[in-house]
Amino acid sequence: MSTTPPEPASPEPTPPADLAALREAIGSGDPVRAMPALAGLRQLEAEQAVPLLLLGLEQEPFLVRSLSCSGLGIKRNEAGWQALVAALAADGDANVRAEAANALASYGVERAWPLLRESFARDDQWLVRCSILSALAEQPQIARELLLELAEMAIADADGTVRVGGAEILGRLAQEAARADPPVAGGWGDAARQRLRLLQQDPDHRVVAAALNGLQS
Repeated sequence: MSTTPPEPASPEPTPPADLAALREAIGSGDPVRAMPALAGLRQLEAEQAVPLLLLGLEQEPFLVRSLSCSGLGIKRNEAGWQALVAALAADGDANVRAEAANALASYGVERAWPLLRESFARDDQWLVRCSILSALAEQPQIARELLLELAEMAIADADGTVRVGGAEILGRLAQEAARADPPVAGGWGDAARQRLRLLQQDPDHRVVAAALNGLQS
């Protein structure tokens, strides 16, 4: 008897009537109706979901636009990418821009890095900058030199929360360099440790704590 497991069944296409109901709920602009509908788009293919997520981005409540950005990071295609780029650059709410940044990172570091770096330099909202720090730090394939550059931008920020984020990335780099076999000599590892030593004089005790923690290896 064959023990080969059966192939998983392809998801059933969503009936047009259900799509119409989702479109109506999202287009209503009422977060109570629109947000569950947006969450329900996870079961759809990108070709079906993206037009409805784009509709969500047109709605007034920032919660609806923010969830739409999150969805476009999961259901990815070129139309979604372009919409996220526009939201990152021009949406009036920092929550939406932060979600757009996070979603763009899911398209890969090579494509997203130039946009996210530019946005970090341009957008002084701490929420957006912290979202960019987190989104890029979570990308396993990102070059350590790019992380160092981003962290250096962060520790120069006026906001202590952003500086903490930068210090945490520096600590990660310093510890990775020390624990490598063989240890990384010079380069980004030494640069990270040097920045952490300077941060021990930061006026924000949270930054100092993050710097001290990063120097423990």
